[in-house]
Amino acid sequence: MKVQEILEMLDCQCYLGKEDLDREVYKAFGCDLMSDVLAFDTDKTLLLTGLTNNQVIRTAEMMDISVIIFVRGKKPTKEVVDLAKNNNMILLSTKHILYTACGILYEKGLKGVPRREEEQNI
Repeated sequence: MKVQEILEMLDCQCYLGKEDLDREVYKAFGCDLMSDVLAFDTDKTLLLTGLTNNQVIRTAEMMDISVIIFVRGKKPTKEVVDLAKNNNMILLSTKHILYTACGILYEKGLKGVPRREEEQNI
């Protein structure tokens, strides 16, 4: 699914990466506990979170996540945007709560991420 489609579905505001909205993602992960993100296979994944701190960007960088959607209308600080820009990320924000945003994306066919061990057992 293209990020542009997701932006429209969730009525997002784009803070960074407008020129890259044709980027494809295949999975989504909703989480506010960044240590949980480390337990999942996140290739071509977008992250939905209510956190807007540098730790989110650092975790996304480690896991090769290049698209982050902040939920509940959260806005990234200039410092977060600058850090994400250095990592070629797309930053979006939606007014939806995490549960609703994930549900909308799931309903439209975007799959969740499997745990690393689950993926190997498939």
